[in-house]
Amino acid sequence: MGKKTRGPSLLDWAAEEQLKKEAPLAARMRPRTLDEFVGQEHIIGPGRLLRRAIQADQLSSLIFYGPPGTGKTTLAYIIANTTKAHFITLNAVLAGVQDIRRAVEEAQERRRLSGQRTILFVDEVHRFNKAQQDALLPWVENGTVIFIGATTHNPYFEVIKPLVSRSRIFQLKPLTPEDLRTIARRALTDPERGYGRWRVRIDPDALDHLVNVANGDARALLNALELAVETTPPDEEGVIHIDMTVAEESIQRRAVLYDKEGDAHFDTISAFIKSLRGSDPDAALYWLAKMIYAGEDPHYIFRRMLILASEDIGLADPQAIAVVSACAEAFDRVGLPEGQFHLAQAALYLAIAPKSNSVMAYFDALRTVENEREGEVPTHLKDASRDREGFGHGQGYLYPHAYREHWVPQQYLPDHLQGRIFYRPSDQGYEARFREAVERRREAQLAAMWESAGAAEILTYTPEDQVTERWLQRAMGQVSEHLARQRDRLFTLVPVARHALVLDLCAGTGLLTWEAVRRTPEGGVWAVVTDGREADALRSVYPGLDPLRQPRIVLSSRWTEANDVATGIPFGSGLFDVVLLREALTRLSVQQTLISEARRVLRPGGWLGILQSVPRRGQRLSTLLPSEALPAEVRQRLAQAEDALWTDACLPGLAWDVEDLLRVLRELGFVVTAWDTLTVETEVRIRQEHIRRWLDLSREESYLARIAPFLSAEEQTQVRTAVEQLAGQWVRWRREVMVIGCRWDTSGGRWESNPPRPSL
Repeated sequence: MGKKTRGPSLLDWAAEEQLKKEAPLAARMRPRTLDEFVGQEHIIGPGRLLRRAIQADQLSSLIFYGPPGTGKTTLAYIIANTTKAHFITLNAVLAGVQDIRRAVEEAQERRRLSGQRTILFVDEVHRFNKAQQDALLPWVENGTVIFIGATTHNPYFEVIKPLVSRSRIFQLKPLTPEDLRTIARRALTDPERGYGRWRVRIDPDALDHLVNVANGDARALLNALELAVETTPPDEEGVIHIDMTVAEESIQRRAVLYDKEGDAHFDTISAFIKSLRGSDPDAALYWLAKMIYAGEDPHYIFRRMLILASEDIGLADPQAIAVVSACAEAFDRVGLPEGQFHLAQAALYLAIAPKSNSVMAYFDALRTVENEREGEVPTHLKDASRDREGFGHGQGYLYPHAYREHWVPQQYLPDHLQGRIFYRPSDQGYEARFREAVERRREAQLAAMWESAGAAEILTYTPEDQVTERWLQRAMGQVSEHLARQRDRLFTLVPVARHALVLDLCAGTGLLTWEAVRRTPEGGVWAVVTDGREADALRSVYPGLDPLRQPRIVLSSRWTEANDVATGIPFGSGLFDVVLLREALTRLSVQQTLISEARRVLRPGGWLGILQSVPRRGQRLSTLLPSEALPAEVRQRLAQAEDALWTDACLPGLAWDVEDLLRVLRELGFVVTAWDTLTVETEVRIRQEHIRRWLDLSREESYLARIAPFLSAEEQTQVRTAVEQLAGQWVRWRREVMVIGCRWDTSGGRWESNPPRPSL
């Protein structure tokens, strides 16, 4: 005869009811249905996917991710109350692989006997190690259990990728102040689970204080409210009065989301370091205070500040690392809480110090050591104490202290690295003081490199020699950095959606094309080039890129002649969301034509991005020539001649300015949302061909021919002599590039006469 199973007794039921009554207020007030749930409208509001799935009982695996007290576990229990599936709960803090196996066995048994599904809820899922998560994965994958996880940590880092890929992730946000007030009012008025049967009066400012300090955490709010009500005796009328004093005693410390091993830790220290790097002392103090308030180790903060003192300040202020070191040493002697003064002093010093990351040059040198062949130490630098007589080691070494200013140019790098530049002084703080000296010494070093080759070998060097050319290219003033700055600025003014179709009308080498490709993973990019070499160069940049992501290259001397592209999509159909123009509007006479054609291929409301040098604002020889090269009166007349030259309407390539281009855009129906001008200064070596082109009077378009009518014959000769003296010299060449973001307005909206110009 089988053993009968006894159901729950009256004593069991009474014990369970007593437990419910004695549970904390936060547990008693936990919502049981979606209608009781407060907040998180972005995922659980009417019509949202998660709400529809819960109501239809058609759930797939889920992960709820968000700060404490925002409703992750509550949503799981609402699902448990709603679903027809069997619901099993595990807490990852207490459970192990054996608990997972028992849950899976129970799920298999229920599926076999009754066909009932099983939902397995794992609270604090980030506490499972990799082996425990791996043990769960096969049963989620084959559908034995529907997995629901709750975590305060970023699941993309704390949950294994296979489990993440099989789950839909919902991120919960901190509750709003109004959400928290709603929860508090419910707790005070609910007669069964809350204090509805009690006579409780809470002052508005006291409730505001509880809501503010709870900081989006419903559990913290309810715990504080429970403490306030339960510990405050009623007055003569039997009313429990919660005023500001009681509220402050009930929740004295704001709950700060911070986990020393989780996202909050790394995100907060990242915000702190970036605030220091960005020279924002207010933000730096805020993030520092948050870390100290949350219990972060001050020694960890000092270590990060010591790194920043060299990485981001370095020689711009050599005292930065000394100040941080002194503050760290003082903190070790003083400790908390007084040591907060030293933390704050170090942070403020770093925030306001001039910035330079020039010490990163070391890592350029390290990569060279790792990737290039090992270079032999030059003979004159080798140790002369042992092998001077036998091998000549040390012969030819020039002792710097024997020379003026304790420096003499000579070779220090290995032969195959001659001309390589690693360190570039910034123009900030202390480092700016010796920047010019470093650059001048490098120029002399270049000359020393030529001389050290010996008279016979000098004849083998030409301006195209790879060693010399490498040096010259590096000395040309960071041209690539200027181009990157122009590109990045343009893409901040022109919004490019992930699904956008972009047309780069003057692709050239692809400066804008490849950035557009990166920004449109679900769209497409068309690049117009004018010759086969540009097309080949574009194709060779990323030969292994997915063909679907490659830009469609259109070869056309005049892009408007290209009727379609490889995909068969016509240009003239208003297809593109964004059109880019770089250095295409050189002449005022063609600006209207090109912009009109760009508008023709834009969809209504599409964006036009323009990068264009403004000749009138560019470099002029009158400011390039040394002060002693011309008499003052001749220099003045030369400047006046250049002013006339750049305003001559007969020279459409020169005689236009920013306002002219903005006017053309306005007339063609474009609204300029923002524009800017970037000053670009590069190191340029003046070559003989430049001199010949400028001074050739037989060419009508030459520089000297154009200014000749404004100068006497003698003054022309003086200018010619001064310009010829520039040959072979390195000069700083200045130009201004206009960056424009504008939208084709088909609504008839008014033109903004003064479009905004954001500062850099």
